[in-house]
Amino acid sequence: MKKIVTLLAALVLLMLCLTGCGKKDTLTLNVYNWGEYISDGSEGSFDTVREFEKWYEKTYNQKVTVNYSTFASNEDMYNKISSGAVSYDVIVPSDYMIARMAQEGLLLPLNFDNIPNYQYIDETFKGLYYDPQNQYSVPYTYGIVGVIYDANVVDAADIGSWDLMWNQKYAGQILQFNNSRDAFGTAMYKLGLDVNTSNKADWDLAYEELVAQRPMVYSYVMDEIYNMMESGEAAIGAYYAGDYFTMVDAQAENVDLQFYYPERTNLYVDAMCIPSCAQNKELAEIFINYMLSEEPAVANALYTYYATPNSVVYTNEGYIEEMGDAMEILYPNLGSFAEAYNREAYRNLDADMLNYLNTLWENVKIN
Repeated sequence: MKKIVTLLAALVLLMLCLTGCGKKDTLTLNVYNWGEYISDGSEGSFDTVREFEKWYEKTYNQKVTVNYSTFASNEDMYNKISSGAVSYDVIVPSDYMIARMAQEGLLLPLNFDNIPNYQYIDETFKGLYYDPQNQYSVPYTYGIVGVIYDANVVDAADIGSWDLMWNQKYAGQILQFNNSRDAFGTAMYKLGLDVNTSNKADWDLAYEELVAQRPMVYSYVMDEIYNMMESGEAAIGAYYAGDYFTMVDAQAENVDLQFYYPERTNLYVDAMCIPSCAQNKELAEIFINYMLSEEPAVANALYTYYATPNSVVYTNEGYIEEMGDAMEILYPNLGSFAEAYNREAYRNLDADMLNYLNTLWENVKIN
């Protein structure tokens, strides 16, 4: 009897082992991205995160859960990562912030053996100043900052330059960026100053310009600009080109949103990176590679309306047809993108200049 009981116990243990050994724990991937920056399944669109989870399980016989959260500005993202209080596996900073984070040891070098789809990134977008050796980043989108305005409110004679953002005629209807780099950028481009200067006197001039603008500003915004412009609550705001089309799609009947590029403005690249706090680097690289594959890449470009450096997207006939006239704004004829980018784009400022800039910015908002 004892032998039988012992045998039964052994069989039960074996069955439990066979059942448990074939079952793997669910992996977790923490992704931190800009708002409105991925196709999310709304209105029948491709649900990138859910589709990645299904693709990964089918491909690797392993469940994965993606925790997807968003930030409103590079500075918000940087503060959270640099605090060490959180852990993310994939982040999508802008170029100047990538340079800063790499310099401070906040990014991990990528293993491109896990990212073979990197081959689809146009060579124009490789080796740029923020990641000259292509160690830390994979370009996701790029674009240009422009001015959005309601043509039912703004006179045609007033458009075309940064001056519109300071036009007293529209006081109380103007939105300004709620981050120091972009807000000061608008002022410095307007004044013809170098947006990467180390001359504090130039930053002081831009500060005075923003202080002069302050009484005309309805609100300092980031993602809040969508509702305010779409509803007609505000009539003028500087923002990223791709977001203009999102606003047009949702604008009220009495609103006629239009867009233009001032002569001097910021060109930028946002790229996927892995922060040094990442818990699952290889899984993060697999996610980045998936994001570069055709179906999710096209879906993300269609959803966000941002220009893409990914050749499988901008050569896709369906994408080109779907975007229509938007292609002219998203992919303007700049001659050499790299040349225009190197001339106008933000660079990483040294610690002294960053501290000075942030102090000025706080004073702008206090005023």
